[in-house]
Amino acid sequence: MSNKVTVTATVNADSKKVWDYYNQPEHITKWNFADPSWHCPSATNDMRVGGKYVSRMEAKDGSFGFDFEATYDEVVEGKKFTYTMPGGRQVTVVFNGNNGSTGIDVTFDAETENPIEMQRDGWQAILDNFKKYTEAN
Repeated sequence: MSNKVTVTATVNADSKKVWDYYNQPEHITKWNFADPSWHCPSATNDMRVGGKYVSRMEAKDGSFGFDFEATYDEVVEGKKFTYTMPGGRQVTVVFNGNNGSTGIDVTFDAETENPIEMQRDGWQAILDNFKKYTEAN
């Protein structure tokens, strides 16, 4: 029994740019962190059913880091994808283009070690960072 949590953002960019910036490793490394004291030094993305997504997330001071990884279950090019993280938690990301802007809904299974509000805030901060990066570039 998992708790599903959804975070959302509307990005002022067309859906193709938003899809590309969300999924291409050269962009992922520029926005995939929740706090400015962290960074994402590397990312790989084999975006196909059975393919792997891996991103390295680290504190800039080197005090802590981890690899975030997942395997794709579904990919609908330009529209949505679903992946499963180790331990069975799933994430679905949906892109909705509308007159030059794109809504993104990220729904994830919460883990049990941290409060749901903390998890929601962290995922929302990453999505907000994505929005800021995409709109500025």
